[in-house]
Amino acid sequence: MFELKIDNAKYWRDCVESIVSLIDEGSFNISKEGISLKAMDPSGISMVSFFMPSKAFSKFEVEKATSIGLNIENLGKVLSRARDDEVLVMKDADSKLLIEFIGKGVRRRYKLPLIDVRKNVDKEPNVQFDANVEVAGEPLKEIIKDANLISSYISFKAAKDSFTITAHGDSGELEEVHEPDGNIIKRLEAQKAAEATFNLEYLENMVKSCPVGNSITMSLRSNEPIKMSYNIGDAVITYYLAPYMES
Repeated sequence: MFELKIDNAKYWRDCVESIVSLIDEGSFNISKEGISLKAMDPSGISMVSFFMPSKAFSKFEVEKATSIGLNIENLGKVLSRARDDEVLVMKDADSKLLIEFIGKGVRRRYKLPLIDVRKNVDKEPNVQFDANVEVAGEPLKEIIKDANLISSYISFKAAKDSFTITAHGDSGELEEVHEPDGNIIKRLEAQKAAEATFNLEYLENMVKSCPVGNSITMSLRSNEPIKMSYNIGDAVITYYLAPYMES
């Protein structure tokens, strides 16, 4: 049995939007520490790891650790109906997830069936990254949009004194070189140069839920999966994406 309450329903909506951008179903693990989820996207080339601590909730009652499988797409559709100033309550009810929106003088309730998730993921990829780059979120979103004009893929290269972004396509090429003392790079740590190429559609889905004003941390190792993470309030969302390898 559990009952979770969030004073701002749209906050949980934003968190779930960061998950549903890549996956269609997954299992939320609810424990005394908080609520977490790890899941692969249907194609198997990307992964989402999410954690929201119990302190982010105004009420967090959990009798014992439990796991609930949900169609995340359907959950996102329900949460998209959150209104301003609504409180959100979630609890288990007869093998369903009860979602209750509480506004001034009105309550709306949805019940979503629990499902058996096709494939659970317990661990994150074990990669010894060579470089970490903290980038301002909004400029990175714009760079990805720029790259989308000419290519379906983007390359990141982190060195000790620069972070280079390139994209190549039939219609042209893009190159941006950023130095640590600029407005976009907040932190750059590179034990050695690291470079890899990634699918732009996946990257765009990963960064779009980053709140305005927040930074995104990227961890790189040449031709290995990229790790990208940022905060949504007290919650932390982390993504992994396999590199694109030319055949």
